[in-house]
Amino acid sequence: MDELKWEMLVEVFGRMDAELIKSYLEAQGIEVELFQEAIGHLIYPTTIDGMGRVQIFVSKKNAKQARTLLREYQENINKE
Repeated sequence: MDELKWEMLVEVFGRMDAELIKSYLEAQGIEVELFQEAIGHLIYPTTIDGMGRVQIFVSKKNAKQARTLLREYQENINKE
C-alpha cells in the first residue's frame, strides 16, 4: 500500500463490520482498502488481544468526504 496515497479512516473489530463500511463507502465512489493481521482471517475470526482489528484506509484525496459518510453511516446504524 502506498503510504502517500492512503490515510487510515477508522479501525473496527470484526471483518464483517469492515466489509459493510467498505461497501457503503465504495457505493459512494470512495476507494477503500482493508488491512487486517493474517490471523484475523481464520474461519472462526477472533477478537482476542485485538487480533480481529481491521483498519480501513481511504485515499487521501477522499478522506474528508469519507469521514462525513462514515459519520452518517454510524448515525443511521445507531438509529436502528
